[in-house]
Amino acid sequence: MSYEMDLQHIQVAMDRAIDALQQLQHQDGHWCAELQGDSILESEYLLMKFILGQEKEPLVDGSDASQLQRIAAYLRNQQQEDGSWGQYPGAAPDVSATVKAYFALKLMGDAPDAAHMAKARQVIIDCGGAERCNTFTNFYLACLGQISWNAIPAIPPEIMLLPRWFYFHLDKVSAWTRTMIVPLALVVTLRPQRALPQELGIDELYTDQRERHRLSRRQDVPGVWQLFFRVVDGVLKRAHRLGGSPFRRRSIRRAEQWLLSRAGQDGEAATEGLGAIFPPMVYLQIALSALGYSRKHPVIKRAEEELDRFFLTDREGQIRIQPCFSPVWDTGIALYALTDAGRGESDPAIAAAARWLREHQVTHIGDWVRNLDRPTSCGGWAFEYQNAWYPDVDDTAMVAMALVRSGGEQNVLAARQGVEWIIAMQNKDGGWAAFDKTVHRQVLEYVPFADHNAMQDPSCADITGRVLECLAWHGYTQKDPCVGRALAYIKQHQHQDGCWFGRWGVNYIYGTWQAIIGPLRCGVDPSEDWVQRAGQWMRSIQKEDGSFGESADSYERPETKGQGPSTASQTAWATMVLLEIYGHRDSAVKKAIKWLVDHQLSEADAAKPEFNPDGDPAGSWCELEFTGTGFPRVFYLRYHLYRLYFPLMALARYMSSHEHLGMSARHVKVLPKLQATN
Repeated sequence: MSYEMDLQHIQVAMDRAIDALQQLQHQDGHWCAELQGDSILESEYLLMKFILGQEKEPLVDGSDASQLQRIAAYLRNQQQEDGSWGQYPGAAPDVSATVKAYFALKLMGDAPDAAHMAKARQVIIDCGGAERCNTFTNFYLACLGQISWNAIPAIPPEIMLLPRWFYFHLDKVSAWTRTMIVPLALVVTLRPQRALPQELGIDELYTDQRERHRLSRRQDVPGVWQLFFRVVDGVLKRAHRLGGSPFRRRSIRRAEQWLLSRAGQDGEAATEGLGAIFPPMVYLQIALSALGYSRKHPVIKRAEEELDRFFLTDREGQIRIQPCFSPVWDTGIALYALTDAGRGESDPAIAAAARWLREHQVTHIGDWVRNLDRPTSCGGWAFEYQNAWYPDVDDTAMVAMALVRSGGEQNVLAARQGVEWIIAMQNKDGGWAAFDKTVHRQVLEYVPFADHNAMQDPSCADITGRVLECLAWHGYTQKDPCVGRALAYIKQHQHQDGCWFGRWGVNYIYGTWQAIIGPLRCGVDPSEDWVQRAGQWMRSIQKEDGSFGESADSYERPETKGQGPSTASQTAWATMVLLEIYGHRDSAVKKAIKWLVDHQLSEADAAKPEFNPDGDPAGSWCELEFTGTGFPRVFYLRYHLYRLYFPLMALARYMSSHEHLGMSARHVKVLPKLQATN
C-alpha cells in the first residue's frame, strides 16, 4: 500500500469516527455519554435508603421499592472473581467497597451463607476486617448502628464560624470536600442512628471488636501529626458530650443555610443538587433528615429527584448509578475534536454545539471568588448541566479552546471571557487547580477525615498543560509572564524519567499528554531536553503493535507506570504527544495511528455484542477499561466517549500535520492576545 493510499485509509477512518460522534449528538447540540463509576455508588445508595427508613417506600417518581432490587442485582454483578468489589474491573480488593457491598446486599436479603457472600466475607477478613474501612464508609456504618460514633472523626459545625485566617477553613479545602464535610458535620453532630436487628448487622466482618469502635489509625500520616489530631479529636468529642460551644446552635443554622443555598437552585445560581455530584447529594438527604425535614419537604423532594436522575437501566433491567453527568466536558472535547478535523461554524453540528456551550457559561459568583486576590467576573464552565457554584478551570479551558476554534464572533467573545477567568485563577506556584485559586497546605491532608486522598485541590500538571494549550489559541506565548510561570511549574513537576503524574486521568500517559502539548503550542522548542525526555519516555512504553495502555494500578504502584491493557483513549493521548514532538514521519506515530485504524469498529463488529458490548455506532472503538480519575487511589471513572473523541482527535491531527492538506494546527490563525495578563 502506498503512502498516499495510507492517508486515504486514515481519512476514511477519521470520517467514520466523525459520523459516529455526530450520531451521538443530542438534538440541541450537546453530547453527554454515560459516566461510569464503581460499586460504591450502588451500595451507598442502598445504605442511604436504609438509613432514611425508605427501603420499602416508593421512590420519588412513584415507582415501587423493587427498583432497589434492580440496583442490588447490578451490585452483585460487579463482584469480582475473588469475591471482592474493587475500584475498577480487575483492581485489587478494596475493603471499604467490599464491606459496603456486603452490608447493602445483606440488608436487601442476601443470606450470609450464600456463596458470593461467604467469598466476600473471607476477602474482608483477609484484608484485616471491616475496622480497616475508610472514614466515608464509617459514616454509613455509624448511621446504621454498626460502630460507635467514637470511631467517626469529629467535624464540629463550628467550622462554619471560623475566621478566614484560621489554618483550617472551608475556603482552604477543595470544593468537593466542602460539599461533603458540611453535611457530614451536621450528621456527626446530630448523630442519627437506625437500630437494626442483630441478624442484619455485620459483626462477622470485624476481627477486633475493640478496634471496631475506635478512631482508625491512618498509616499514611506521620506519627507526630497522627498524635496531634487524635488529641484534637478527643477534645472535640468531649466538648460534644458537654453540648459543644456556646455557638453550636448558630453554627448548625449556618451549616443548614450553607447547604440550602447550594442545593438544588434555579436562575443564575442554577445547580442540580449539592455539588451536582453523588456523594454530597446523598449526605444532603441524611443531614436534612437529621435536622427534621420530612420527605414531603420541597427541598428533600427535589434532592431525591436530582439524585435519582443518575439511574441507568441496562439490557437486563438492572440499574446502575452514575456519579454525575458530564455534558460540558463531553461537548467541549467533542467540539474540539471536530474542529481538529477541520469542521467550523458553518457546519450545523458545530454551530449547535457551540450555541449549547455558550448557553451554559456560568456567570454566578461562587465560592471560588473568596480565594482571589481581587474580585473578577465569572466566565467559566462547570462539568455538569447546572452547577453554577462550582465552575472549573479544566472544563473552561477545554470549552474556550473549542469555541475559539469553531469561529464566529459570539464564540470568540465567550471564549475570551473564559480565558480572563482562567488567568485570574492561576496559583502563586504558576500552576492551576480545578476549582479554586489555592495554596497547598500539607497538614490538611493529615486530618482524620482526609483519607479520601483529596482534601485539597492543589495545582496539577495536567490542568496546567491544558490551560497553556488554551492560552496558545488565544495568542499567548512563553514570553507572557503567566505562561512563563506555568512552564516553570510544569518543568518542576516532571519526573526523572520524563513523564508527569496524571491527576485527572489514568495516569502517567494522561499526565504527560496534558503537560507537554500546551508548552509546545506556546512556542517551546521540541528539541529542548525536557521535551525530548518526555518523548523518549512515551516511546519506551509503546507496545510492539503500536498501542499504549496503562492501568490505574500505577497510582498504587508507580513501577507499573505505562503498563496495562491497550486502550483507544490512551493510545490517542500518546500518539498526540509523539506527533507534537517528532512529527508525522516518526515510526512510533505511524504504528500508533495504524493500531487505531485497525481497531476501529466496523459495521460487522459493531453489530456483535462480544466486540461492542456498549452498543456503540460503527466508527467508534471498544474500550472497557477505566481511564478517568476522580480521586487517585480512591475512585476512578470510565467516560464512555473517551474511546471515540480522543482517537478522532489523534487521527485528525495526524492528517492535518501533512502540510499539503492545509490543515495543520500549527498553521491555524490564533486570536490576538488579550490585553490584560496577570
